[in-house]
Amino acid sequence: MSHLTIDHCGETLWLLPDKAIYWPARRALLVADVHIGKAASYRALHQPVPRGTTSATLARLDALLTAFDCEQLFILGDFLHARHAHAPATLARLRAWRAQHSALHIVLVRGNHDRHAGDPPSDLGIELANEPCLVGPFALCHEPEPHPSHAVLAGHVHPVFVLRGRARQRLRLPCFVIDARVSLLPAFGEFTGGWTVEPLPGNRVFLAGADQVWPLQG
Repeated sequence: MSHLTIDHCGETLWLLPDKAIYWPARRALLVADVHIGKAASYRALHQPVPRGTTSATLARLDALLTAFDCEQLFILGDFLHARHAHAPATLARLRAWRAQHSALHIVLVRGNHDRHAGDPPSDLGIELANEPCLVGPFALCHEPEPHPSHAVLAGHVHPVFVLRGRARQRLRLPCFVIDARVSLLPAFGEFTGGWTVEPLPGNRVFLAGADQVWPLQG
């Protein structure tokens, strides 16, 4: 699987096309905003939304955990979307997925949706942490707020960048925003929206799509 290698705060990070970061030195995969059970929550409100998004999201996680040497998975908030994510069918899929990765150390940094949804069942073996979760030079967070001593890696925003063509074409792509103080990961979940970002001075923006990651130029 292709990736783009960057240096950030003295660490080598691999930016992955499937909206995740691999940290080779820690054998760790980092994802944000998984939003398991979001489609089920919308259907409970009688909204017509696609089925199978939880299975698709977990299958993508499977592919990444298979492709890379992962001992740890850090989830930067919003693992579960709402209380409807505790529905028996959703939890059964999660338990089956967890059984396939029983040796994997999983840490969930609680996000705003996790607080509303409630913690995952204890039998999923997920370590729970409040932000900031300090690992090496990084503060792993959900909310993109600066930390006094560590560079923040966060989610919550679901960043996307809009490419515009000469004939008024528009293409919205998920992106990584890398900054010395606060960096943003794109939303990993299958059924998530996006917030359009405009690069600020000092930002490095990397677009994810078409099975590759590439830097935004200019």
